[in-house]
Amino acid sequence: MRKPLVAGNWKMNKNHADAKELLRALLDRSSEIPSGVDVMVAPPSLYLSEMAGNATDAVAVGSQDVSAHQGDGAYTGEFSAAMLASASVRYAIIGHSERRQYHGETDDLIREKIAACVAAGIRPVYCCGEVLEERESGNHVDVVSGQVKTALNGFSSDELKDLVIAYEPVWAIGTGKTATSDQAQEMHAEIRKVLGEKFSKDFAESVRILYGGSAKPANAAELFSQPDVDGGLIGGASLKADDFLLVVQAAG
Repeated sequence: MRKPLVAGNWKMNKNHADAKELLRALLDRSSEIPSGVDVMVAPPSLYLSEMAGNATDAVAVGSQDVSAHQGDGAYTGEFSAAMLASASVRYAIIGHSERRQYHGETDDLIREKIAACVAAGIRPVYCCGEVLEERESGNHVDVVSGQVKTALNGFSSDELKDLVIAYEPVWAIGTGKTATSDQAQEMHAEIRKVLGEKFSKDFAESVRILYGGSAKPANAAELFSQPDVDGGLIGGASLKADDFLLVVQAAG
């Protein structure tokens, strides 16, 4: 039985005081989190060390990105997975569509970032998804399947035992549009099929696949009710404690 995960991606939002206040609100209300649901928040990297130090088992802290480089080196502006682990950060979001769009991240680079997380014991939250043109052309399954195959190439199932996948239809991120529950289930099932073919059925059944396209309190329960949807990677709705906790509760 897969344990649902609801992850809040704060993106480039919240000044220091507001970020601390939001984390504190979630921790203070952790009794409202169902016992069968894991929760993670990914604040801006500037706050990671402090927030990870204040986190509890109820609310873990993750990073919105990580370097593909392992070990120390002359990589200005980068931070390694080992650095995240040393600061008690437990997850790293990898390959988010905004990193692909604005920073030119490729599937090959993303695979290297996953490798860095595996080596350091950080749980990778690997993002994949199609743009509107790919959805409308009917190529969405092939596009996403190809992304998954490339990003996970060369790994063993044991190395990926902590892998989380987030399916994010790019056309539904920050647009107010949301994939229907049937559309989400279709793609999650296809991703799980790829995992089964590439690794094993048991491995595929163990991997948590999150939905990451404008999930909010109004639609979270329906999305999370689908058999292959194991929670969500939440954007805007993670910026208010009330909204985020309602989404978390929908996963319980």
